Amino acid sequence: MSDLSTVIGDVPGVGRPAARALAEQGLTTVGDLAGRAWPELAQLHGVGPAAGRRLQAVLAEHGATMQGPPAPDTRRASVTKGATGKNAADIKSAATAVDPADYVSSLEGRRREEGGTLLEIFGAATGEQPVMWGPSMIGYGVVHYRYATGREGDTFQLGFSPRKAELALYGLQGFPRSDELLERLGKNRRGMGCVWVRKLADIDLDVLRELVAHAWTSGPAATC
Repeated sequence: MSDLSTVIGDVPGVGRPAARALAEQGLTTVGDLAGRAWPELAQLHGVGPAAGRRLQAVLAEHGATMQGPPAPDTRRASVTKGATGKNAADIKSAATAVDPADYVSSLEGRRREEGGTLLEIFGAATGEQPVMWGPSMIGYGVVHYRYATGREGDTFQLGFSPRKAELALYGLQGFPRSDELLERLGKNRRGMGCVWVRKLADIDLDVLRELVAHAWTSGPAATC
């Protein structure tokens, strides 16, 4: 998956002319574009709106943006239940055969206990068996997303990752009561498609149960 350190020319859909023109301006990675004025970049020979939208999509995925970014494609983004197998070539996070319970048991200290608690909460709310996605994400349910740019892939509907620094909770935003429940949850910060919690002791677990159940029954959110 592309991130802010990705070389511009390696982003799918960005051609060599655009990458070369941006490199001549000292802009070689996607992160270099954060805060730059798109109307100025669009004047460079070889830099068109399609490449701009692709690059802006990567920035947005990581909480960054260009100034005055290119207008989105008129095609709508969508998220639907179920896997299709149509995945962008650079997507690396996929379902694995690793047992989530074994993974959580391998964690150290507080994260092992918190991972076990989250397995119980997400499992009870969804009624689904957990699946490992990539090396550290635990997901429930499968959805297929398609960005307005045409980029698409399979992922999980809800999930979490018991990371060392913070707990990442996925798929809980964008529903009718999401903001209300997040305000009641306790200490958290929100990013693009992710809620970050330092430790479970900082939040109300009953509210978390309600939040996960609400997100699950409300269906996948078309937020990409």
